[in-house]
Amino acid sequence: MVVKIKDLPKDERPYERLVKLGATYLSNEELIAILLKSGTKEISSKELANMILSRMDNINELKNINYEQLRTIKGIGMSKACIILAAVELSRRINEPINIEQESFTSSQLVYQYYKNKIGNKKQEYFYCLYLDNRKKLIRDKLLFIGTVNFSVVHPREVFKEAYLLSASAIICVHNHPANYLFPSREDIEITKRLKEVGNIIGIPIVDHVIVGENNYYSFLENGDI
Repeated sequence: MVVKIKDLPKDERPYERLVKLGATYLSNEELIAILLKSGTKEISSKELANMILSRMDNINELKNINYEQLRTIKGIGMSKACIILAAVELSRRINEPINIEQESFTSSQLVYQYYKNKIGNKKQEYFYCLYLDNRKKLIRDKLLFIGTVNFSVVHPREVFKEAYLLSASAIICVHNHPANYLFPSREDIEITKRLKEVGNIIGIPIVDHVIVGENNYYSFLENGDI
């Protein structure tokens, strides 16, 4: 028999406990149950929440969960998966050390400070481009590729097409190394050289390429490689 939230004593229900005690005093299971709103005919929202938590060693790993992983849990459909992912993303944005839209990207350190929380702990490589105006203010940052960074995916056409559409004056490339080995690979060096050459020809320079890890970074600009 499924024990539904409404069947619990009032002082044990997540909503009532949050109102009475505050969110700080709720367990991870209770907070996730509130996000889920409801369970299924076979399982309560608290049990569903516990199933999500059982997929990880600690709550910090929730920030790395993806849509496909959530959908493998029986009772988690598209709506519930999207709610969880939206909550995780909001939490990440709230804890960002800088407001990316108000900064001038004049240093590699600033790029790293923003992207270490965004992609520093990802298990796949994420390749972003920051499109800047003539004051180095961000117009837009765009995720262009996910997966191993090589010539087959990082094509100048995709990088500079967006630059034209945004009337960008300069570009900073950013990607992560999941193994946390920060020195550029042969492919990283070749891609950066190729993009720099194209940028110089069309007048939209690649001003830096930053490789991000969890605890440090490598800048092509700072190391005289660009």
